[in-house]
Amino acid sequence: MNLTKYVLDTDGNPQPEGDLLAWAQWMGTGDNQIVKREQVGHVRVSTVFLGLDHGWGNTDPLLWETMVFGGKLDGLCERYSSRADALAGHAAVVAKVKDAQ
Repeated sequence: MNLTKYVLDTDGNPQPEGDLLAWAQWMGTGDNQIVKREQVGHVRVSTVFLGLDHGWGNTDPLLWETMVFGGKLDGLCERYSSRADALAGHAAVVAKVKDAQ
């Protein structure tokens, strides 16, 4: 299982962070991990940088996640290996939420 911790560099690219304290401080600073949030009626769609590989070493690192809070798709979760995929996935999930209303 891959427990590598990641932070984003100034260009938004993931970089491994071997120092647990440095990683925790980066993750706890402001909105470092928020990529995009949208409200669709009473439903919230949120895409964030996770800081840990949620592919658990079985795939390319899954470092971003989109989740739906509320509505018919409540709990829907999609994970991605790149920021570009996360942004495209966020838009696709927003479209699904709109279609489900």
